[in-house]
Amino acid sequence: MASHLELLTRAVETVVPQDLAEQKLKSGKPLRLYLGIDPTGSKLHIGHSVPLRKLKAFQDAGHHVIFLVGSFTAMIGDPSGRDALREPLTREQVQKNFETYKEQAAKILDFSKVEIVYNHEWLSTLTFEEILKLAGNFTVQQMMQREMFQARLKKGDPLSPNEFLYPLMQGYDSVVLDVDFEVGGNDQLFNMLCGRTLQKAYGKREKFVLTTKLIEGTDGRKMSKTYDNCIYLDDEPNDMYGKVLRLRDDLILTYMECTTEMPMAEIEEAASALKGGANPKELKMRLAREIVTLFHGAAAAAEAQRTFQEVFSDGGTPDDVKEVSVGKGTRLLDLIAKEGLSSSKSEARRLIEQGAVKINDHVITSPDADVQEGILKVGKRRFIRLAVQ
Repeated sequence: MASHLELLTRAVETVVPQDLAEQKLKSGKPLRLYLGIDPTGSKLHIGHSVPLRKLKAFQDAGHHVIFLVGSFTAMIGDPSGRDALREPLTREQVQKNFETYKEQAAKILDFSKVEIVYNHEWLSTLTFEEILKLAGNFTVQQMMQREMFQARLKKGDPLSPNEFLYPLMQGYDSVVLDVDFEVGGNDQLFNMLCGRTLQKAYGKREKFVLTTKLIEGTDGRKMSKTYDNCIYLDDEPNDMYGKVLRLRDDLILTYMECTTEMPMAEIEEAASALKGGANPKELKMRLAREIVTLFHGAAAAAEAQRTFQEVFSDGGTPDDVKEVSVGKGTRLLDLIAKEGLSSSKSEARRLIEQGAVKINDHVITSPDADVQEGILKVGKRRFIRLAVQ
């Protein structure tokens, strides 16, 4: 179980106000906390696991964890970190996304010990008078301090009044739940502080906010499907292991701290080892085993490491390669995208142009090439046995 100090420091970017947080934790009383999520998508990557893991740490320490589903707010869309308007969602889409989200998040969080709430239950019943009262606690100038709003105005891009109202709605969630604190990614700080303001205004308990660190993708850029730099929570063990091995060296310690349960003392030893000239690959292999173990178990992690060493280090081919029958004349680019070896045809084209696609160890250079009989290799870890008919 994490200590009070570690609860407020590990994988944590900001605590506001720090003294209130320390005072509440030292009281020894179980605290009410919540994490709010807008299920606007159905696929979770390891960046999403950071606040979930923080929630788990407080759950393990005996605190009352609330998981808020933005069943109303998701239909509007959080402007945080956005340089364009979000597409609105229906409530049915939100619920469908949440079921998939919950299935993946359950790999981290024990939902049998979590209170799940939906914010449409109170936000959809607010009267216009109540909304005006809510908005009266803030000024337009306060809202316009947000960098993404300033950037979009300078570019002349649309800015919806709904996006001004979003932080108020998220803040009102705190009022209804009357929590001791809220957990969220660091991009949520503004919205979470709005909740702190509103809890005071409505005479509720004083709340602090805790933001977790935002981690970059394996290549150091923002974690995004577009960049093919995400480690997804439902990745197969071998794929997950291989992706961690692709991690940029300067991200090793951050991933150890934010995405695993490795003791901080061991992470500090890893930091010293790196400074002393240790081979980063060895530390990545330790990290990869830990991450795969968390999501798939120790046996799967050991097998993933064995496969990596035998196949990728020694230049071999896996024994259990999937076999696909394809028609003669099928374009290789189309097959790669169809079989999920790339996220799209455009990515498949890019991989071919970069020389990352081979058939029988022969590099394919033309995006217009047809399939051939044999072993198709895409990148370093993706294989398919092609049977051309």
